[in-house]
Amino acid sequence: MQIGPREIITPFRPIPLDVPEGMAPNEFFNSTENLNDLENNNGLLRNPENLLLYRKALGHTNLFDTSIIYNTSKCILNPLGRPVRRTQVPKDVKHVWNRMNQIIIEYMVETFPDPQETLILAGEASLDATWPLTAPGVPSIRMLHNHFMAFDMTQLRNAEVADTNNPNLTDGGQHSLFQKHMRDVYRDFFDGLDLNILKLAEERGSRIDLTGYPQGLPSWEIQGGVERLKDVCFWREYDEILKGFIDFYRTFFTQVSTRNAPLPKDAYFPDRIEKKLLFNNEFLATAKKVRDHCITDAKYANAIRWQPAFKQLIYRNDEGRLIVTISQNSIGNAITELLGVVVKRVPDAEAYEKAEPALIEKLLEVRRRLIRADLGEGIRTPYWEAED
Repeated sequence: MQIGPREIITPFRPIPLDVPEGMAPNEFFNSTENLNDLENNNGLLRNPENLLLYRKALGHTNLFDTSIIYNTSKCILNPLGRPVRRTQVPKDVKHVWNRMNQIIIEYMVETFPDPQETLILAGEASLDATWPLTAPGVPSIRMLHNHFMAFDMTQLRNAEVADTNNPNLTDGGQHSLFQKHMRDVYRDFFDGLDLNILKLAEERGSRIDLTGYPQGLPSWEIQGGVERLKDVCFWREYDEILKGFIDFYRTFFTQVSTRNAPLPKDAYFPDRIEKKLLFNNEFLATAKKVRDHCITDAKYANAIRWQPAFKQLIYRNDEGRLIVTISQNSIGNAITELLGVVVKRVPDAEAYEKAEPALIEKLLEVRRRLIRADLGEGIRTPYWEAED
């Protein structure tokens, strides 16, 4: 069987939403009006912390697909002022959010126990205001949200091999700056983080054999598996990975922007930046290459995301171990592409409705577990009651 990224087709029911005249779709999707529709037609559960669990109307997979969004649309009207990553979330909100993550991932592992039958993942992508709102590729909802998905491995095996030059494939050259030109520096910077539950994994062991992805990324095994997600220390280490990535990213592109710039303000690990990055010739030489390219190539410079753009993921490898990884996210925003899964969504209400009952059954079971753990109250929609 050929190894390589797979492109699957996922049917969806067309959404009856009219975008106001003169407004770009992604501008409308950031509006309170659209979020009201998301909650009232697809909302599963909400809580006082403004965390909303909902069904993905334009999903990646119809086997299992749900998200939690930090719905600040009514309390922060400026889309560019909303929290867009875990490090910007209030402590009490993050505490509840982590518990919701733990319960949903545990349910996925329990429901889909065989890694040879099902690929499962949970994670988030950066939604930073790195491009203008109307630019192509900008996330459709500029609020922090994460994804929980399960893919049928048989469907993936039978799917067409995706074009490796597809610009949305994360590992198709997008993070080559970090992985190709300064890979040792990148890994060495992460190696200094104080981690006990997360153990650096071998590249081969973290890769999905069918797709060959992720490629070249530092990855960590969650020692103790899904049970360790109940330990608050795991989530602190998960945040340490993100903080380290943000420091590396900001430091690099600060040097690209301004030669010999001081370390970024509010850095999480200033000592490591000074010792491991700002005195590293390989790191600074790569920044110079990018800076020189920006000066002579306007299109290249315009494509750079100057603020930290990332995908952080928890997924299950072929041996059933849970793995954490993080990647630069310079072009595409579909988190599935980090594992070599490209999703082509097609409008097909009939095909979607065949999968819908089983999907909703799973989503409602997840909701029951969250309600039982005092993590929110159910929402009534045309498709399900508030509680069952």
